[in-house]
Amino acid sequence: MVNRVCIIGLGYVGLPSAVLLAKHGVEVIGVDIDAERVAAVNLGRITTNESGLDQMLRDVVSSGMLRAQDAPIAADAFIIAVPTPVTADYTPDLSQVRAAVNSLAYLLEVGNLVVVESTLPVGGTEMCCEWLAEARSDLSFPHRAGESSDIRVGYCPERVLPGNTLFEMTHNDRVMGGITPACSMAVSQIYQVFSRGACHTTDVRTAELVKLVENAYRDVNIAFANEISNVCNALSVDPWLIRDIANSHPRVAMLRQGPGVGGHCISVDPWFMVHSAPDETPLVRIARQVNSDKPRRVAEQVISVCKTVEDPVIACLGLAYKADTDDLRGSPSISVIQQLGESFHDRLLIVEPNIAALPSELAGYAPGLVDLNTALEGANVIVLLTDHKEFHRVSWKQLSGKGIVDTRGIWRKNPNCGVDT
Repeated sequence: MVNRVCIIGLGYVGLPSAVLLAKHGVEVIGVDIDAERVAAVNLGRITTNESGLDQMLRDVVSSGMLRAQDAPIAADAFIIAVPTPVTADYTPDLSQVRAAVNSLAYLLEVGNLVVVESTLPVGGTEMCCEWLAEARSDLSFPHRAGESSDIRVGYCPERVLPGNTLFEMTHNDRVMGGITPACSMAVSQIYQVFSRGACHTTDVRTAELVKLVENAYRDVNIAFANEISNVCNALSVDPWLIRDIANSHPRVAMLRQGPGVGGHCISVDPWFMVHSAPDETPLVRIARQVNSDKPRRVAEQVISVCKTVEDPVIACLGLAYKADTDDLRGSPSISVIQQLGESFHDRLLIVEPNIAALPSELAGYAPGLVDLNTALEGANVIVLLTDHKEFHRVSWKQLSGKGIVDTRGIWRKNPNCGVDT
């Protein structure tokens, strides 16, 4: 029976998990090293643009089922949901996971469960077991003691779409891997408190690799679309028309091109697979390189358009990596703007309707954010980087006579504007 769960990391995954568990009657202690985030949670305020989360958070905080603090306390189960970035040489950085493991190790009691939600390389959960065993020699762990271990340890990666996280956490299937079958069942019991999707229980290495495969699959398919758009630009052919006609084939389903790949998962997780099996992943590595290079190619395309315009002023529409969110993690838009800023640092107008201020990465590239109408009126080159709903409503009149780079293809078939890139 799980009465109290301690979740370490209250970001895009940890906080919604905490809220859903608390809503379904589990006492939840949320832990984060960010004092401002802890204070916001305890006031029932969210720091992300997530549908439905704000009201649900207020409800569970006011009921006393969820509270946040800066350190873990004793619980029946511990969930680690901290970031796992890659280093400059694309090696998985598990330092925050290790810090979380160290913070909870001294609290463990016989019968406790530890679940990692953070993305890991294959073998990462077993590594967490080793760290726990080093800290608590008085307890047994499943990587050595098997089913008779004092502590259960497992892995359950998230499968969510930012902006729709609560719905997807509730309804999507989950993969739950344990060091042993008993560990898998213990993980399953936690998530079945709120999950309505199918529960795929398996061994821990399968669960770890499934997570990496899912995002590498998407990265490879996006890379194909982006590479075809590069070919089209080199040959002066409309990439969107190529996609439309190719997809009329009954066995072709080409994805949309874009300015690159952002977010914490798709732009990072393939490197975890490369790290886990470097000699077996040339396709994954090349796809990652294609997508990482796309912002440079977009910047070059914009610069080429600027050469046809007298005194170019560039409106850059969208910073978030995904439409209708405020999520800037790994956004290719930021890279595009930084590269444009090297030549046009005093001629950039940046629009992002879902945030209040220019992010620190772009300090010095523009004086600040501007609204959409100001940007459209003041610029003679328009670069569409994120397909927010506001940008879908841009009219032909607002774009007429301007240089256009539409990386999302939203204007070419828009009856309101009739722009064909």
